[in-house]
Amino acid sequence: MENTIKDYLDKIQIGNAQSHKNLSVFPLLSDYVVPFDYLTLDEALSQNLIDVVEIDKDGSVPELKVVNKSDRMVLILDGEELVGARQNRIVNTTILIPAKSTTVIPVSCVEQGRWSYDTDKFYSLKRVMSPKMRACKSDQVRHSLNYAKNFRSDQSAIWNEISCKAMRLDAESPSMAMSKIYEKKASGIQDYVKHFELIESQIGAVFMINGRIVGMDCFGKTDTFASVFKKLVESYALDAIDADGSKKEQRPKKNDAKQFLTAAAACRIEPHASVGLGTDCRLESSSATGFALVNDDRILHLSVFARENGNNDMQSRSGLQRFSLRRRFRR
Repeated sequence: MENTIKDYLDKIQIGNAQSHKNLSVFPLLSDYVVPFDYLTLDEALSQNLIDVVEIDKDGSVPELKVVNKSDRMVLILDGEELVGARQNRIVNTTILIPAKSTTVIPVSCVEQGRWSYDTDKFYSLKRVMSPKMRACKSDQVRHSLNYAKNFRSDQSAIWNEISCKAMRLDAESPSMAMSKIYEKKASGIQDYVKHFELIESQIGAVFMINGRIVGMDCFGKTDTFASVFKKLVESYALDAIDADGSKKEQRPKKNDAKQFLTAAAACRIEPHASVGLGTDCRLESSSATGFALVNDDRILHLSVFARENGNNDMQSRSGLQRFSLRRRFRR
């Protein structure tokens, strides 16, 4: 797996930065193309080719059921939000759902104060959890895989992160829903989004806030990145606003992006059987944390986050709960 990820990163070229206020984006360019076809979550939901539902009528906070009715595989990305049913959730890792299958996927709640049906099925508002919270969750999932062999997050830590962000951004709601933060800051987020655009051969991006690298997301083909580009920029824009979006951008340095890709390639890699198809590879070092989904020795999604102050373990260690304790989250 080390060679697969390194070879993928070696093929990437870094484009010129695009900036607005305190957010900068370095395009990642490559002719890399995975040789198999799949739908994205938003494509599959919009065409009614998958159903995402509670695992049973009572529901379970850390699990949802995906019924793929299509003859094509479906790629569901880490951090994508699923809205509806008993409470809104986000996906804990990137998953490739097999064609014509039913799969139970690991999720985290992003709406603490609701446990009642809004809808029978989940739908998408084309939203991704902000990178700071995704970075925390990535470490939590890595610990869970090492100690409990599952893709669980620290639910209490995620609720706390959402609550703190809502308070900072004056976006609290009765159910403490992550979606309400995005709604509250919608105009500010769109002010960022309109200043960034895709370029030819773009397979991903490195993102910088206040002059510091935050993370990167890149994919197995340009079409996939194009389909999620806007909502990824929105997620980073939310953290840029949270980090004081009134600040003038600092001059972005391409060498910083190059060094981050080098650091990503040097991470220790821990392979685990994926929830769906392929292998979930956890990446970890003193300066970075993240994961890659690999299928047939090809990268579908690589996501890496810079550790804050050299350590992004944050509340993750509190997530090392015994299975019996984690069952308290089941309603």
